Formats: sequence, structure tokens, C-alpha cells
Amino acid sequence: MHFDKSEKVKRYEQRLREFMYEYVYPNERTFEEQLNEQETRWTVVPEIMEELKAKAKQEGLWNLFMPDEENGQGLTNLEYAPLCEIMGRSMIGPEVFNCNAPDTGNMEVLSRYGSEEQKKEWLTPLLNGDIRSCFSMTEPDVASSDATNIESSIKRDGDSYVINGRKWWSSGAGDPRCKIAIFMGKTDPDAPKYDQQSMILVPMDTPGVHIRRMLPVFGYDHAPHGHAEIDFDNVRVPKENIIWGEGKGFAIAQGRLGPGRIHHCMRLIGAAERALEELCKRVQSRTAFHKSLGEQGVIREWIADSRIEIEQARLLTLKAAYMMDTVGNKQAKTEIAMIKVVAPNMALRVIDRAIQAHGAAGVSEDFTLAAQWANSRTLRLADGPDEVHRRQVAKLELSKYKE
Repeated sequence: MHFDKSEKVKRYEQRLREFMYEYVYPNERTFEEQLNEQETRWTVVPEIMEELKAKAKQEGLWNLFMPDEENGQGLTNLEYAPLCEIMGRSMIGPEVFNCNAPDTGNMEVLSRYGSEEQKKEWLTPLLNGDIRSCFSMTEPDVASSDATNIESSIKRDGDSYVINGRKWWSSGAGDPRCKIAIFMGKTDPDAPKYDQQSMILVPMDTPGVHIRRMLPVFGYDHAPHGHAEIDFDNVRVPKENIIWGEGKGFAIAQGRLGPGRIHHCMRLIGAAERALEELCKRVQSRTAFHKSLGEQGVIREWIADSRIEIEQARLLTLKAAYMMDTVGNKQAKTEIAMIKVVAPNMALRVIDRAIQAHGAAGVSEDFTLAAQWANSRTLRLADGPDEVHRRQVAKLELSKYKE
């Protein structure tokens, strides 16, 4: 395995870093201020976000995640990793470059499995950043970490499908630009277990789609993006909205979640790097007990442990990316599962140390640490909880020793 960066990647890194320091970091507070000026945080997108997106598109820093040159920049997972890391240093960064979840995963689904009509209607405006989307899979009434538990229904009725079910944690659904949901449900509950589910496109303005409430995360509403609980009550869509075909839901989910999981891990490494940077700056500017905090032995241990843990997580992420590129997502499933456990836990430890070093300021909104900690904690659940990934790793390990 070789993790050397190509000249192309180095150029992108430099351009991204410059863009982040010149435009993104200085406007994080502007984004929040503009958001708070609105009568409701769910009806208007801060102007600064659209300005930053236009600037990023103009600079050619757009759709970096897409591996095909027709829709993106033609980067491999390994090439994209350090770039995604840079974008992950800011909570608003990924959207600026149109590399934000869940849109990235939804765009990949449409690119890989969508019909030409579906691509024209939904993929193109997503790639252009004109609309946003959500992914409706998780349900409140079942343990959705086992996707076979999903009970929502997608029933064929003539030239239509009728959809019923309640979903929650549909990230992005609160955004006024969210125009389409990818919905997962059962088309045939009597089929073999992994052939029961399908995915279908549901325009958000379809009659019967009702957002019940937005769900905050540790008090953060993440407006205007947000996470919604949605009722789908006899929602009727054309049969052409089914993605790939009936019974393909699990296959699509596996194709979607592999890149999605590793993208989260890449961004988490960026968040941890920024937290460590802020920790180091803070402890050298504060004095306690007659010497700087940076001279305190315990804090030096925090710094050393943080650097060690970040490098370990980065190396495992790069290995997973390399394997996805060279042997495919299926063969890389152990590495993807491992990094999905390692990265969020690493980020939580590093960010927590940075919070501690900042004292009470660390839990305030004056720094990004508290928001990044809350986001990192959700990623021990999103795209599968730690326990499911550990179960997968153990199962694959045990299979090596079966007689």
C-alpha cells in the first residue's frame, strides 16, 4: 500500500486550505448570525452559504467526492480522503463544496442505480447544488440497526406505488431546499429476507408527506438542515420512481453506506485535527500555577495521546480507502467497519481534551468544539452503531478459523 499524494491531490489540498482560511472559517459565525436573524430557522437559508457555494464552484472545488469525471473530479477514495478531512474541519465546510451528507450518498445512489430519467430530474440539480435531499430509512418503532426490522411498506397499485410508514432522523429534511427523499421500505414481506426491501424516490411535496417534528441533537437543531420525523401516509408516486427494481433495497444500501461511512471518518479526522490545533494554541496562551498550561505534564500527555490517536485513525482510514479502490467495497468491509468504530471514538476523545483545555469556554458557542463533539457522538450511531460494526468484524475474524 502506498499513501503518497499525487501532485493533483497536493494542488487540491493547497487550494482547499486557502479557501477554508479565507472564506469558510471567517464566515462560520456569519452563518449562525444570519440563521438567527430569521423568524424561523427552517424557512430561509443564510445568504452566506449560497455565496460560499458559488465561490467554491467558481474555484473548481465542487463535487470532489464523485469518482467519475462526468459528475465530479474523478478522484479515488484514497485521493479524496485528505481533501474530505480538510472540509470536515468546519461544520459548514462540506456543504460549501457540495460534499455534504446525506446528499453525497443520495447522489451516488442515483449515479450508480438510477434510471436516465431519475438522473435528469434529481441527480443533475443535486450535483449543481440547486436542491437538497434526505434519506428516509430509520424508523422509531423498531431497532433499525438491523435493517430487516424495517416495517414501512411500498405497495404496487397499477402504475403507482403507495407508501406508508413513519421515519425519523431523516437528515436534511428540514431544509427548504430539500425536494426529494430516498425512502426504504418493504415491497414484498414474504420474499427472502434480503430481497424484501426496496428504495423509491419520493418528492417532498407529494400529498401524504408530513414532517411531524425536527429532532435536535444534544440541543443543536442543525437548522436549516435538521433531522426530521416524517409520516408517509398513503403517499402515491409513479412506478418509475422505484430505484433499480423491487427487492434491491439492501444491495443499494450496501453500495451507499460504504462510501458514506468512510466519508464520515475522513471528516472526523479533520474535526479532531482542528480540535488539537485549538488545544495547542489555547494551552500556550493561558497561565495557571505560575506556568503555561502547555507546560503542565497532564496536558502534554493529552497532546501526545491526541496526535497518536489521530495518526492511527488516519492510517486505518487510508487503508480502507485504498482497499475500496483496489479490491472493492465488499472486500474492504472489515476495514470500513473497523474505521467506523475507531474514528468517532477517537474524535470524541480528542475534542473532549480540547474542551477541557478551554475550560468553560469549551462548552460555549464561542468555539466550534461543543458542536463538533455533539456531531461526533451521533456518528457512533449513524450508518450503523459501534456494536453492529464490532459484530461484523468479529464475525469475519472468526470465519478465518472455521474448520
